[in-house]
Amino acid sequence: MNRKVRNILYSPLNLFFHSLALLPFSVLYFLSDILCFVTHRIARYRLKIVKANIDASFPEKTERERKEIINKFYRHFTDTFMETIKLLHISDNEMRRHIRFENCERVRQLAEEGRSVAIYAAHYGNWEWLTSIVLWGDFPESVHFSQVYRPLRNKWFDEFYYNLRNRFNTHSIAKSNVLRTLLQYRREGVFVTGFISDQKPSHNDGDHSVMFLNQETPFITGTELIIKKLRAAVMFFDVTKEGRGKYVVRLRDIAEKAEECGEYEITDTFAKILEEKIKSQPEIWLWTHNRWRRPKHK
Repeated sequence: MNRKVRNILYSPLNLFFHSLALLPFSVLYFLSDILCFVTHRIARYRLKIVKANIDASFPEKTERERKEIINKFYRHFTDTFMETIKLLHISDNEMRRHIRFENCERVRQLAEEGRSVAIYAAHYGNWEWLTSIVLWGDFPESVHFSQVYRPLRNKWFDEFYYNLRNRFNTHSIAKSNVLRTLLQYRREGVFVTGFISDQKPSHNDGDHSVMFLNQETPFITGTELIIKKLRAAVMFFDVTKEGRGKYVVRLRDIAEKAEECGEYEITDTFAKILEEKIKSQPEIWLWTHNRWRRPKHK
């Protein structure tokens, strides 16, 4: 299917999303409550996976406590969808009222020293809003802001999310083009690039596991290998949700010089920090992801 035909077929959905994005947050969250009920109680979207993940991650909690996490998760899950659609029609000033970045001066300092920065992130809080970091610092013009993404199979949705992620003049880099693109950015200046690295690694992405949320868990190691080759500083998007549609993101140091770290040291540090964050606010991690593929019981 060519791009023109695809856009025609998806034009009603595109119009619907743009209309949604024009609504105020209060109305979006009202609609999110309805969507939450449908997703959780009626469609039961990935409920078995969510429950299995949370049960295995928090065996020390009571059944009631784990159920509460599930309930809060689905509300956050649908809120995140509405918040992401809102990126289609949100001003920079309104964005600043909903998400605040701290310690951006550290990123600016490194950039002024000619150091590129790789920032680890996770499907935690609203990860699609992290690209608005560019609104929170007087960064040098030589800085290339970007984020790594995995292209979607559906071409229309892939283009739709690609444009959303570039809303604040950052650049989305397909996973297969990361090293080549970042090498180019480094020749032109420095890069500040976000890597979401909490998903299950692909077969060709290393074989390193850590104890994470009470389970032996494989982690992506390709991120660490790339940033070591590029001799970048390493940080972490430390997200805290303060309320509905209210996030604080602190830029937290992991390593000043990636190339001086031991094997898997950066990956292990990321896993440890992420585990701490999830334990502090478990409902805002993406529990629908089949992170630990368990055998199906007959």
